[in-house]
Amino acid sequence: MSINGATCRRASGGVTPETQRLLLHWRDSDRERKLFFCQREAVETLIWLTEVAPKKFKDDIESANLEANPGLYRLACKMATGAGKTTVMAMIIAWHSVNRARRPGSRHFSDAFLIVTPGITIKDRLRVLKPQDAQNIYQQLDLVPRDLMDAVLKARIVITNYHSFMLREAQEVSKLNRQILGGREGEKRFTETVGEMVARVCREGGADLMGRKNIIVLNDEAHHCYRRKAATRRRKRSPPR
Repeated sequence: MSINGATCRRASGGVTPETQRLLLHWRDSDRERKLFFCQREAVETLIWLTEVAPKKFKDDIESANLEANPGLYRLACKMATGAGKTTVMAMIIAWHSVNRARRPGSRHFSDAFLIVTPGITIKDRLRVLKPQDAQNIYQQLDLVPRDLMDAVLKARIVITNYHSFMLREAQEVSKLNRQILGGREGEKRFTETVGEMVARVCREGGADLMGRKNIIVLNDEAHHCYRRKAATRRRKRSPPR
């Protein structure tokens, strides 16, 4: 699921009672901190696609994803700069967590989240998405009714940045020893495997996602999410001589 700046359809029926409570809570006219219409409509669109009409567009969405990411089901919210994407991510986490707590066997909802940011600075700012944080956004903006907050507290949330997916040196070995061990083939590298990298990333910040199924990945600032396959891009023509 990519967060990049909103489609505007509203969930109007067919949602769970917990989802309905959240929708009414977010639209309450007596709220001290009212949410932007684009924030509500972005989440309402995802709710509508997930709970109200999951079959209507499922084939179309899977077909579109197949072109660039086979086997990876993605939905994107395109929002303007300054519209409040962090709040939208918190609303998504709350929606999933509350429903997952009431329906642990449902495939539609999850309580495990991997949040990917473009850099360390934004990663630090998004710590407010962790409900255990003293300045967590759920309480600061009153995103969750008090009696439902326990479900959000049980969510496992890992916040990382894109660079964490780069393979690192698994062992510290001097250059001389790498040359000796590599022999004629050159320096021997002790780089971690993809599996080791995944295990490392999924355990960042103390929240362990290893072994969890149905993990929701929130890709912040996903400006690349609509790129076509490399094979379909037009090759640059060399200038005429």
